[in-house]
Amino acid sequence: MSNLIQVNDTESQILERAHETMVINEVMFNLAEATFKNYNPDIDYDGLITLREQDYARLDNLSHIYLDYTGGGLYAQSQLQKHMEMLLNGVYGNPHSSNPSSHAMTELDEQARDYVLRYFNADPDEYCVIFTSNASGALRLVGESYPFEDNGQYLLTFDNHNSVNGIREYARGNNAKVVYNPVLPPDMRLDEEALLHNLNNPIPNGNNLLAFPAQSNFSGVQHDFKWVEIAREKGWDVLVDCAAFAPTNKLDLSIVKPDFVPLSFYKIFGYPTGVGALIVRHSALKKLRRPWFAGGTVSVVSVQGDAHFMDEGFAAFEDGTIDYLNLPAIEVGLRHLDAIGIEMIHDRVAAFTAYLLKSLTRLKHNNGASLVKVYGPITTEGRGGTLAVNFYDMDGTVFDNQLIERLANQFNISLRTGSFCNPGASELIHNISYDYAQELFKGTDRMTYDQYATAMIAGGDEDGMGAVRISVGIVTNFKDVYQLVQFAKAFLNFQSDGVQMENRHC
Repeated sequence: MSNLIQVNDTESQILERAHETMVINEVMFNLAEATFKNYNPDIDYDGLITLREQDYARLDNLSHIYLDYTGGGLYAQSQLQKHMEMLLNGVYGNPHSSNPSSHAMTELDEQARDYVLRYFNADPDEYCVIFTSNASGALRLVGESYPFEDNGQYLLTFDNHNSVNGIREYARGNNAKVVYNPVLPPDMRLDEEALLHNLNNPIPNGNNLLAFPAQSNFSGVQHDFKWVEIAREKGWDVLVDCAAFAPTNKLDLSIVKPDFVPLSFYKIFGYPTGVGALIVRHSALKKLRRPWFAGGTVSVVSVQGDAHFMDEGFAAFEDGTIDYLNLPAIEVGLRHLDAIGIEMIHDRVAAFTAYLLKSLTRLKHNNGASLVKVYGPITTEGRGGTLAVNFYDMDGTVFDNQLIERLANQFNISLRTGSFCNPGASELIHNISYDYAQELFKGTDRMTYDQYATAMIAGGDEDGMGAVRISVGIVTNFKDVYQLVQFAKAFLNFQSDGVQMENRHC
């Protein structure tokens, strides 16, 4: 029996449908899970179940489907217990002293610093660790301290996070050249011909800095690390943003050797927040010049002499008192990942990503139109566990991504919508032209986000701004991704203007 139903409240109709699609049919679910396991025989699924039950039980206790790992990792219960045990069984003071409490804290903090290098297989004779508040803080250190000057150049890719984009303001403030290298739809990979051309044109005798993400926080695409060596051979310093890459992939700094690696530890293992790092080559560190000094960064300072001498090495870049009580929790978190195995985490994430890609792209309206469009690779080759998608009705009209998030919230599904601090990728997927963007911002003192979004829609493909981001991680299980697909099915055969097409067989 077929019928056409006119509805005035599409949102409530889809919500009602979602309540139906997300009721698990045990027979169908068990069959789907068994099929998944058969396709992925090398995945330690029993180990994942045990890990989730022992260390992340709150997810199932609260019936929460967490699919926002690119936004922030989840902490394990054992991490908190080990860190609290350390705090409860010691007396720890500010490490800038030699008294007993300070000495105890200094030892633990330096132990954490050493473990970061060990985890990423970075030779301490080649690299050091600067602790920061997060990856953005690490990037700000590079931006403010890198010697761009008149003979400098900053080359970066379209799909960088805003904290990488922001370095361009330091570059321009020092009269350096700023160049953006395109990424190419639909896979959102680097335009390699353009990149090679740009790398072949460093400013002679200048300071040239290349920046790109190891994994895009928008599309999940992973850019080839080969560009690190190619760029360095051509005289470039290289910054690789590993904030989205490190949580589920092995980063071996004995093989891949960028000059600057910014990280946020909460993205890797959830706790603590407010601590990140810049892993930097000693040779690159020597090029940096701080524009100011602070407590903890100077070895000598005089008021009447109006002079100061910066400390040496990483100490010159850690302003004030470091977050000393939380630094030992970094070692706890990294040891937690070591115990699981980053390769195992990577393989699980790849398997669940493959399931989502295949399942979501197979969803079709009754007229054959696709429900979901993926921005980036639709296979797991050269990509991570981050999917940027939009939902479309049978006529090819996009569903507002905020509607998707709002309805997902009703089922305790944590995903994310918007541009994810990655405007270049967002502008690209919505076909915003260079000329249009340039004209839009010409002579504009200030623009609100609503004004910007309206202008982008007018100048693009009318699909709105941004996308829906689904990201899997350390303890994602099959039920999480299965339920997400069931949620997506609720949008089938609806029209975004409020018309629902149903074909039901009784």
